[in-house]
Amino acid sequence: MAEGMRPAVVAQLGERIRALRQDQDLSVAALAEASEVSRRMLTQIELGQANPSVTILDRIADGLGTTFAALMGVGPDAPPEGVEVWSTDDGSWAILLDAVETPDGTVVETWKYWLLGNDQVSGGTEDPSPAMMLHVIEGALEVTTPRGTETIEVGGSGRVPRNAPYRFRAVDERGAGFLAASLMPRLSAARARGTAGSNTASPPRCSTG
Repeated sequence: MAEGMRPAVVAQLGERIRALRQDQDLSVAALAEASEVSRRMLTQIELGQANPSVTILDRIADGLGTTFAALMGVGPDAPPEGVEVWSTDDGSWAILLDAVETPDGTVVETWKYWLLGNDQVSGGTEDPSPAMMLHVIEGALEVTTPRGTETIEVGGSGRVPRNAPYRFRAVDERGAGFLAASLMPRLSAARARGTAGSNTASPPRCSTG
């Protein structure tokens, strides 16, 4: 089952990364080292030949001194419908609607998801990240955390800790649509000093099966 970003989005992303790298006079090798990504992978991403994970893009954004949302083209000049980051052949998708960065480097992201079949969203970090807020707008969403599994019906909301494993999936064949808002403390101590370093948190991962 195919999943990931659409080819047009991958191509635009690669062009954006290459332009940012060149603007900073960084070689492919230098950015690859700062991002903890292989030179081959970075080259493939810039050429639009690889469909990278959100985690890898987060590392590249950190290496460039920017944010995942900025790499995806989300910001004041972005279309109001957001940018589709992930989709599957079954019809599931994830759209990054908006992102705002605070003076201390925290990024507030707003996402919209639609899940069908066995597709799911999972994540979690060992860092003390703030909780994610969910609001179900269609269907029913199954939320699994170390505390157990609960169902959020349409119109309901929930709070999910990000510092432990979690998983979201549709309860039944109707599918589930929901909004998610989270604070992403992306700036590492190294980047806060003006140099690249590894990110401290990763956005949710989307997968099938």
